[in-house]
Amino acid sequence: MRPDINSTLPPIKEIKPMVEIPDMSLWLYWGVIVLAVIILAVALYFLIKKLWGIRRENRAKAWLEALHRIEWSDPKRAAYQATKYGRLLATDERRKELFSQLLPLLERYKYRKEVGPVDEETLKRFELYRNVCDESL
Repeated sequence: MRPDINSTLPPIKEIKPMVEIPDMSLWLYWGVIVLAVIILAVALYFLIKKLWGIRRENRAKAWLEALHRIEWSDPKRAAYQATKYGRLLATDERRKELFSQLLPLLERYKYRKEVGPVDEETLKRFELYRNVCDESL
């Protein structure tokens, strides 16, 4: 016959109920995903902001080149071009002030059917405005 197996083993102790272990893995998973999305959004924001600044800077250089190419042989067309590109370049206080002084001088050549040659005062103000724009860009 078989010997009793239980006689060689120690007596069975009381088995305790299972302990509840808090499981935060789902919260951690979603937290990591949300944090990654926030970091990507911030990085994307700064990247777009930087690219937009480069684009705006290039636009300003193109507008300044257009100001340099204005030919005063046709005063009416030149006044419209100077107003258009001058307004686009007037972004800081100094340029806004100079442009506001130049604008009434240019308006004398814009709204008439026949205009005479451009006077020296208008050309001097335009050159001053263009030089200030050159310095700031």
